[in-house]
Amino acid sequence: MYQQEIIKPYNSGDKAQQVEQMFDNIAPTYDTLNHRLSWDIDKGWRRKAIRQLLPYRPQSLLDIATGTGDFAIQAARMLPQVNIKAVDISEGMMDIGRQKVAKLRLDSQISFERQDCMSLTYEDNTFDAVTAAFGIRNFADLDRGLAEICRVLRKGGNLSIVELTSPVAFPMKQLFRIYSHTVLPLYGRLISKDQSAYSYLTKTIEAFPQGERMTDILKKAGFSQARFKRLTFGICTMYFATK
Repeated sequence: MYQQEIIKPYNSGDKAQQVEQMFDNIAPTYDTLNHRLSWDIDKGWRRKAIRQLLPYRPQSLLDIATGTGDFAIQAARMLPQVNIKAVDISEGMMDIGRQKVAKLRLDSQISFERQDCMSLTYEDNTFDAVTAAFGIRNFADLDRGLAEICRVLRKGGNLSIVELTSPVAFPMKQLFRIYSHTVLPLYGRLISKDQSAYSYLTKTIEAFPQGERMTDILKKAGFSQARFKRLTFGICTMYFATK
């Protein structure tokens, strides 16, 4: 068991149920908070992650923990040939994603579906590529979730992840710790009205395995190759794995 798996947003219920409730609660303000708290840098992180897939020209893509669909929308813009299945456990988040997709007239390319990432309903070797932005950190069982992703990915298919991480070098390590323990939870509480959500965010960022440890975990889940690259002084890490 990894440290972030025992961290929960609230006091009662299992982690998956609590994460679903948390995201349903903060869904109306999630996009505003996400972009403001990262000064819109998160958009660039997503573009870099999708750029990793461009040479492979995937035709089918699964966007895991899609939330409000930002990663799926960006993928549709950069990979116009791809058909995207966007999945999440939070209907509240996906409802907002559906509205955004309809407004952009991307309905024919992106479809949303409620899925538990611990037990996906898709057959083995279904997708050419899988993406995940800021979502795998919330898995109740990281090994199981990654093994499921590997299962539904075809042989030779690719997984592209961006995840928030703790910087490892001075002075960004110290500056980010101050920011994540003061500004992030305070601003999150003011905007979302959820006392726990953004404190939970900080705790899971600090606890989540990163860098070489994460690439080892990906290989243990069944991927033949895995690499990583730290972005923006290590505030975010981008991973790329091949089945």
